[in-house]
Amino acid sequence: LISSFICRFLQCFRVTKPIFSFILEKIEPHLECIKSNGVSAKIKLACLIFFGEGRYQHGTGQDFHVAMAQKTFSNTLRDLIPPLITLLGDWRQLNMTESERMEAKQYFFERSGISDVVMCVDGTHIRIVKPKYRPLRYNNRKNYYSLNAMIVCDHKYRIRAADARFSGSHHDAYIWSISPIRKHFRDLHSSGITDKLLGDAGYPSEPWLITPNRNTDSGTQESIFNTFHARGRNIVERTIGILKSKFRCLLGADGRLNYSHYTTYV
Repeated sequence: LISSFICRFLQCFRVTKPIFSFILEKIEPHLECIKSNGVSAKIKLACLIFFGEGRYQHGTGQDFHVAMAQKTFSNTLRDLIPPLITLLGDWRQLNMTESERMEAKQYFFERSGISDVVMCVDGTHIRIVKPKYRPLRYNNRKNYYSLNAMIVCDHKYRIRAADARFSGSHHDAYIWSISPIRKHFRDLHSSGITDKLLGDAGYPSEPWLITPNRNTDSGTQESIFNTFHARGRNIVERTIGILKSKFRCLLGADGRLNYSHYTTYV
């Protein structure tokens, strides 16, 4: 019975109970809970179930007996997000220790044959409802409304940074050009540290960003390079897949994120 409860808890919240308690301890001082609706910090954090399942009152109210009206749930979820973003900012770090750097470089060199690579970057579209204001900005090339989120991961599927400030109509290259992530790697190179990322053809080739060759012929050195490049870079695609399968709100119960988007850099 205990094992079943633990599995159900992990399935709903995507974190273990000790981690849930740790998060609650960290964000409780930042949650305003003395309100007429009487929603406690623990119940507010229970809204994590939305991130895990992509559903609304069904999961929160039925499975864990947290009865909330739609408006209360929506307001509670919005109250919860800012302190979570702050907490995630403490965990998501582009800086690596020397042992992490050497381990990452070895992994990517064995996979791709490219030296000094420590991370990969890629963009992913998060489907959203049609925005009320300037909706065309969010209409992407596949003709649906989205945010274009840039994800950076290392060799262990750890998301080191994410930039979700931009609408779906923005190109990956533009998002990269003004991202703090690009500035971080540019500054590293300026200081003599040659850490690099792998990115797909949607990104510009730079000393710190290695991209595949365009329009190559089969069997050429450029084509072979692209094959090895893809072997190293596909870890970011798998990371995004894991992220969306773990936090299914990014897929949406009906194929889209049904709450207003939050533009932030983590």
